[in-house]
Amino acid sequence: MLKCHNYDIVFQEIPNETTLAINIANCPNRCVGCHSPHLQQDIGEDLTESVLSSLLKKYGNSVTCVCFMGGDNAPEEVLNLAKFVRCEAKKFSPLPLKTAWYSGCSTIFEGAQKNFDYIKIGAYTERLGGLNSPATNQKLYRIENGKMTEIHLSCHL
Repeated sequence: MLKCHNYDIVFQEIPNETTLAINIANCPNRCVGCHSPHLQQDIGEDLTESVLSSLLKKYGNSVTCVCFMGGDNAPEEVLNLAKFVRCEAKKFSPLPLKTAWYSGCSTIFEGAQKNFDYIKIGAYTERLGGLNSPATNQKLYRIENGKMTEIHLSCHL
């Protein structure tokens, strides 16, 4: 079961989107220099469809994207929750709500391209920096009509 440690409305994680970022605990990656090492712990509440529905009811008209920050310990569950967001959002927002996933894995989980508008992959490597560094090993993709296009955040900041 995925656990939600916390969430926030953010403006930098996904370019040109107002994003409800959901921080997921139990990260298995253990990146050196991680900006959120507390998310490696088993903390927070179960991230269920009911919890997501409550968040969408509260923020659905205020955000354009829902981003799952983590979840590498249970990728199938992240996929299922993204599907749920896409269906459930129709009840709360007149516009389609985009979905995103920040994963520390080096490859994209099978089936993810069909359920997300944005996917970030790559473990954080301290000497290379995060997505806003030109030297980063991490990659952020926009997915439109099944086609993946890499986004370079250093160009968007």
